[in-house]
Amino acid sequence: MDAYLRPDLSTMNKTLLTFLFVVFACWSCTGDRTNKHKIIAVSQCSDDAWRRTMNNEMLREASFYPGFEVRIKTAHDSNQKQIRDIESFIAEGVDLIIVSPNEAIPLTPVIEKAMQEGIPVVLVDRKISSGKYTAFVGADNFQVGKEVGVYTVNLLNGKGNIAEIRGLKGSTPDSERHRGFMSVIQAQPQIQVVYQDYGSWLRSNAKERMTDALNRNIPIDLVFAFNDEMATGAHEALTVTTGIKKPVLLGIDALPGTEGGIQKVINGTLDATFIYPTGGEKAIQTAIHILNNEPYERENTLYTAVVDKTNARVLKLQTDQIIQHQNRIGQLNVVLDRNLAQYSTQRSLLLVSLLVLFLITILLVLLIRAYSSKNKSNKILESQNIAISKQKEELSEQRDQLIALSKNLEEATQAKLVFFTNISHEFRTPLTLIQGPLDSLMEKEALTAGGKRLIQLMRKNVQVLLKLIDQIIDFRKYENGKMQLFFTLTDLKSFVSDICDSFIEFGKKKHIHFSFTASKHDFTLWFDSDKIEKICYNLLSNAFKFTSENGRIDVHLERIKVQGDYFAQITVSDTGVGIPDHHIQRVFERFYKVDDRALGSGIGLHLTKVLVELHNGEIHVESAEGKGTRFIVTIPFKQKEIPIVEQYPTINPVMDLQEDMLIVEGPEDIEEVVSLQTDKPLVLLVEDNVDVRIYIKSLLVDSFEIIEAQNGQVGLLKAMKFVPELIISDVQMDVMDGFELCKQIKENLSTSHIPVILLTAYTLDEQRAMGFESGADAYIPKPFNEGLLKIRVRKLIENREKVKNYFQKNLTFGERKENVAEIDKSFINKFRKLIEERLIDSDLNVDEIGKSLGLSRVQLYRKIKSLTNYAPNELVRIIRLKASEQLLINSEKSISEIAYDTGFSSPSYFTKCFKEYFSESPTDYVKRVK
Repeated sequence: MDAYLRPDLSTMNKTLLTFLFVVFACWSCTGDRTNKHKIIAVSQCSDDAWRRTMNNEMLREASFYPGFEVRIKTAHDSNQKQIRDIESFIAEGVDLIIVSPNEAIPLTPVIEKAMQEGIPVVLVDRKISSGKYTAFVGADNFQVGKEVGVYTVNLLNGKGNIAEIRGLKGSTPDSERHRGFMSVIQAQPQIQVVYQDYGSWLRSNAKERMTDALNRNIPIDLVFAFNDEMATGAHEALTVTTGIKKPVLLGIDALPGTEGGIQKVINGTLDATFIYPTGGEKAIQTAIHILNNEPYERENTLYTAVVDKTNARVLKLQTDQIIQHQNRIGQLNVVLDRNLAQYSTQRSLLLVSLLVLFLITILLVLLIRAYSSKNKSNKILESQNIAISKQKEELSEQRDQLIALSKNLEEATQAKLVFFTNISHEFRTPLTLIQGPLDSLMEKEALTAGGKRLIQLMRKNVQVLLKLIDQIIDFRKYENGKMQLFFTLTDLKSFVSDICDSFIEFGKKKHIHFSFTASKHDFTLWFDSDKIEKICYNLLSNAFKFTSENGRIDVHLERIKVQGDYFAQITVSDTGVGIPDHHIQRVFERFYKVDDRALGSGIGLHLTKVLVELHNGEIHVESAEGKGTRFIVTIPFKQKEIPIVEQYPTINPVMDLQEDMLIVEGPEDIEEVVSLQTDKPLVLLVEDNVDVRIYIKSLLVDSFEIIEAQNGQVGLLKAMKFVPELIISDVQMDVMDGFELCKQIKENLSTSHIPVILLTAYTLDEQRAMGFESGADAYIPKPFNEGLLKIRVRKLIENREKVKNYFQKNLTFGERKENVAEIDKSFINKFRKLIEERLIDSDLNVDEIGKSLGLSRVQLYRKIKSLTNYAPNELVRIIRLKASEQLLINSEKSISEIAYDTGFSSPSYFTKCFKEYFSESPTDYVKRVK
């Protein structure tokens, strides 16, 4: 359908665009009257009546010129404010600026800046200290002052005293008017200016100055104020002063209106005023000429005239009529604008109506054509939809088949991985039984040189098998997302050097030149030593595998800097057969092998890449077939995103792994005969594999008394019965596993003090965590080293002996907490409390104490003996003696009373026991202490 309708839709789009263009054009035409295209900015220095009149004139004149907008800002006699106003106009990019400068010198730089920015500047009333402006409109202040001077001379008939009240100090109108006035007065020797001060154009200031002049008692015949406002202030000062002849008051401005100078002459407030034309209309006209690029006069001088009693009323009548006409013109402008806006709206509505009608007609034609095209296309689409539906069904079936196939492949892959992982765990137990006896033969048996070589060969291949098993297990852990890193701050240079040293002899045997070099930088950084060892081992094994005799293998360690961060770069290069180009990109894929005939699982390089990336590093390969290969590993010095994980307690880093184990059925009688008369420590061995039990027993039997159990349940019963010094247990067993056994041992009051060593073939980190969570004192992986196992057993038993010795001396734990379980501390505290509560009871016996603590007589004996090295009766007697010692020191009781109070049957027996324990009689002890 889309194909058939596309031409019609294109026509509709073109019509809509045409319609929108016409509407926009009409709207633009009708909006010309109201849109302001050019901005004239006005900066006034103050807000006096004269400048308000000028502003009204400018606004009124600008209304005759559509397309121009007037914006006015007033500085209120502040140079800084006026400078900021002009700079804001410059920033806005106005088209022209009209300025009435407050003062000439401070305003000159900013006006010159506007000219430099290309903005024309029209000065009104006042000039600046330079000639950098576009035009000037205003009266000649020198000529105004001169006219006032001539009028003054005529009025005073060439004789009298004058008070001069000037404007703002520093302004050009003030200086020019004064200069023009004095040019006439100085020519009259009998006319003197007896008082002169500045009123800053303000009525209040002028009133103060006039008052000051009157207070000086200087005869004044005429007062000349530089504007009508100041002249009015002088009049107010004269009004409140009595007893003097009122001088003649002259002003400048002659503004119309009720508060203007003309009205004040009529009212008698002023004797005369001189017209100072505002020039607002002329300023706007000049600005329009400038913006329209029309000819204009740069200097527009406005002229003055005197207003006194003779012409004031005539001028007022004329100005009132002018104001009325101007107001009428303003009203007509408003009405005209309203009518024009209404006309524009009506014209726009008419055009829009016509266009909408035209558009509706076109749309109707297009809809009719579209309807007929739709009927045709629907038939075609219907047939196409049927074909598409069939294809969709076929694709859906194929997709389901692919999903099912992918699922089956994934399940098969996972099943294989689980199978290989489990098989790998199963290998560890027989490897234990191979490696352990081999170590014993090497250390203890007198072997020939050939026999030693054979044993070394067997040990070497056991290690190779363990490496392969570790790769499979690590790969499985990564696949399950359970691989963890255990970082340590280590010298990478020494670590890699040690690894390379183990390959030196191998290289000599294969006649391969092998070397390790490193830069002189410090390579102390955070890394997982086990994982880095596997990375180096895999890369070096591949290099030796594919390098022929007389070849070369080089390992180089270098520090590099990338984007401000330091990295350690390990490069392993060889001169072997190389890798073909079409295999380079796939060498790190899992199960991928360059040559199917080559030995190996195909996961070595994939696992290497995984281990590198877990260090936030990178690995890449460069190779040329027949020339050799180079693997480059980069690892950051700082691990920013991988937390530094505390390692679990271990005997040796090499043994810090976890494995599963082989399960072998083998019933065993729990009623085992154990000789408790020997001085050897008693060790309980819980292992379901008979061969492993026999092997471990053979390692320990010379130094320890061994009892055995084939599973955790039997082991728990024997532990409760015999209370051994230490328990060694496998993890994976039937009936009760090692985790549960350890938990039960640590929670049982009679066995909680016994150290537990767990043996396992599992390497999953969470299972090791489970072992320590259950209370295990040590966790040793299979296959284990005979010497390390013996050391661990001996150290744990020695720690228990230290605890016993401490109890013997203190009978309390005090602050010693590191080697004593909470349950054992609680047990001893309960035992002490029980004895102290029944201290006076001489009939208290071991059976009653055991019953109170929930233990049998035998269990109580073994528990107390294992913790304190005392029999229960001995410990009770010691507690009684300790209590009697305190009574002897702190009380006034007799020895007989103390003997009975501490539970001894007679004073003589008490004296005997006290002397045996403290090595002196109670009487001698008291004398020595007191």
